[in-house]
Amino acid sequence: MNRGLRRGNFGLLLLFSQILNFGVTNIPPVTLAVLGLNVYLFFCPFKPLHYACISVHESYHHSDWQRLLLSPFHHADDWHLYFNMMSLLWKGTKLEQRLGSVFFAVIILVFSQLIGVVYLMVQLILTRCTGDPSYTFQCAVGFSGVLFGLKVLNNYYHPGGAHNFYGFRVPNKYACWAELVAIHLLSPQTSFVGHLSGILVGLLYIHGPLGQILTAAASLFTGGRPARQRNVNYDEYRFRGHNTPGDNYLHTRGLNEDEQLQQAIRNSLNERGHRFRGHNTPGDNYLHTRGLNEDEQLQQAIRNSLNERGRNASQPLSPEEIRRRRLNRFDR
Repeated sequence: MNRGLRRGNFGLLLLFSQILNFGVTNIPPVTLAVLGLNVYLFFCPFKPLHYACISVHESYHHSDWQRLLLSPFHHADDWHLYFNMMSLLWKGTKLEQRLGSVFFAVIILVFSQLIGVVYLMVQLILTRCTGDPSYTFQCAVGFSGVLFGLKVLNNYYHPGGAHNFYGFRVPNKYACWAELVAIHLLSPQTSFVGHLSGILVGLLYIHGPLGQILTAAASLFTGGRPARQRNVNYDEYRFRGHNTPGDNYLHTRGLNEDEQLQQAIRNSLNERGHRFRGHNTPGDNYLHTRGLNEDEQLQQAIRNSLNERGRNASQPLSPEEIRRRRLNRFDR
């Protein structure tokens, strides 16, 4: 425990300051638990770093598989911990709000172990292909591999936008590769293979069978299907004034794009049916459709639904308000 206290610990002080500014109550539970575990093991490491880091020589040749479990949650120094935990705070909050705590916990658990396996495989391949035994002895430690995997998932679930890398704008879907190269050039002592392994596992989740496997595993704990959705432009269906990924997911209620469209139409027709209940004459139907064709009625139904949900729908309209809106409609 004295390992961290003998130094200045400016990274730790800055980390605690950032967490307080972010607000502990604003951090989802799994993200907060993983963050707390990393900080705890920094002060009270389960084993010294040279017994916790993962390498082909120690883990594979000497069958020390315990390093797979320990290496992601131990860090070399306070600045190593600070940068990784700040990245976790941002990525974890967005993904946990988007996917739910149970599913996110399963992802963290599997990614932290699977990335170590991929790391050993890549190092073995490099050793065989290059004939350089140094790859066998390279020892990696830290949560950054998992963070690269989460970055791939975050860009998948929140598409669009771009990152600025030293004056160059890179689309988000390629940002993980640009960050991989940039970190290696700026800090050659970091584990390039460890970061690459995180990206490969993230791609295996998106384009391979890993996503379906984790979805099925998470459903065992939730009793239903977790929210692993395809990419949808949620901004078209969100409530007014709500911009966070978590809010968007709550507003769409886990529906896909087609289901959201149908729900919007049903909501609009139901609300209009309650408002004009008892009027079934052709003239009334004409007023309801306003002489629009089928496609125009569909678009109008969607807009009405979103507008009604954006307001406080529980408050009925007064007769004066209804007359005012009709006059405005005829004026237009």
